[in-house]
Amino acid sequence: MSTSRRPPAWLLALALAAFAVQTDDFIIIGVLPAIASDIHVSESAAGQLVTAYSLVYALTAPIWAILFARVPRRRALFWALTTFTGANAAVLLVDVYPVLMALRVVAALAASVVLPTALAAASTQAPPDRRGRYLALVMMGLTGAILAGVPLGTWVGALLGWKATFAFGGLMGGLSLLLGLATLPAGADATDEERRTFADLLRPLFDRAVAVVLILTILTVAGNLAFQTYIAVILSGLAGVTPSVLGVLLVCSGVGGLLGTQASGRLVDRFGALRSFLAAGAVFGLAMAGLALLWLVSPVPVWGVAPILMVWSAAAWAVPPSLQALMLDRAGAEAASQAMAVHSSSVYVGAAVGGVLGGAAIAVSPGLVPAAAAAAAVLGLALSPLARRPGGQGADRPRVVPAADGLRGQTGPGAGDAGACSGRPNAGGRGDR
Repeated sequence: MSTSRRPPAWLLALALAAFAVQTDDFIIIGVLPAIASDIHVSESAAGQLVTAYSLVYALTAPIWAILFARVPRRRALFWALTTFTGANAAVLLVDVYPVLMALRVVAALAASVVLPTALAAASTQAPPDRRGRYLALVMMGLTGAILAGVPLGTWVGALLGWKATFAFGGLMGGLSLLLGLATLPAGADATDEERRTFADLLRPLFDRAVAVVLILTILTVAGNLAFQTYIAVILSGLAGVTPSVLGVLLVCSGVGGLLGTQASGRLVDRFGALRSFLAAGAVFGLAMAGLALLWLVSPVPVWGVAPILMVWSAAAWAVPPSLQALMLDRAGAEAASQAMAVHSSSVYVGAAVGGVLGGAAIAVSPGLVPAAAAAAAVLGLALSPLARRPGGQGADRPRVVPAADGLRGQTGPGAGDAGACSGRPNAGGRGDR
């Protein structure tokens, strides 16, 4: 494996794949009224296209991870990207709601394979001292989808019609497919995996530390989404932020998110996944506590809020790479794909919990939303010691098995055949997604 400090082309292909599937999840938001008008449904019904995509992804990611446990990761990724690209391209031929909904379901089924597999390949193929940074680079695809993919897709839809928005998503998927075909190492077909039972593949998922990581994910995502969902209402009451000013603040927070993602990768490589999560979670909690305290003296100047928003975003986006690396460490490479697919689904659980938490808090007072988010972060930090391995902090540094050819390089305990689809992490998110 190359020891060059420059990201390999195959890693950029994986980041582009993450960008494509994350953009595809939310890209409807910008063209929703046009879709509703053109296919003669209510905007509420059109909005269910987003709900269906997210729900199908959450429910099927763990199932695919088990069913594809003996499928070489490279093969699974390429077939999933082909299906994803085709489902989006087929929207150009659609003019009725049921068919459009069916295509969204197909795209989500493919996406629930693409993102976990991309993160897995990035982790298991990474040089031992750069795993966190490789995960973070794929996560940059998710960040970029929010910052650039959705706005760009919305612009394409406004210029060329809403169907072109989906064609844009398919184009991104097709480009990542072609780049991956040209650059991603082939790896060896599964051999040892074929002799393992499904019970063997699932056993690591019942480990206490794995369960704790999933709980940490739910808590951190819930806290973040509780705040992010109602950010416009909170900032309006806190600093009189108008929609135009909110746009500027979101761009600033997006920059913070990019910096946080990259910093997290370096922290994971240097200090380990658990310590990196503790640092990111503590900063997130402090940022939320700061906004809750500012609410007590509101209104406050916008310039007093902007730095806190950047810190919040940096911490929020620093969490996923650390949790992904921690999950890989705890589950082991043999069950990484299954564990990380479940981890991906836990993000959606956290999002649902966050919506309920934020809604309950804002019904009382918008100022309670950042306080509730801070409380979720504190609870996660309090539970995080349960994710330690016996033997102290030293045991929390990932054990590395040197890479062989193709996608057989492994990190984490109990490393097995990385060529099979069963040894991969996911997010998150991820995010986080």
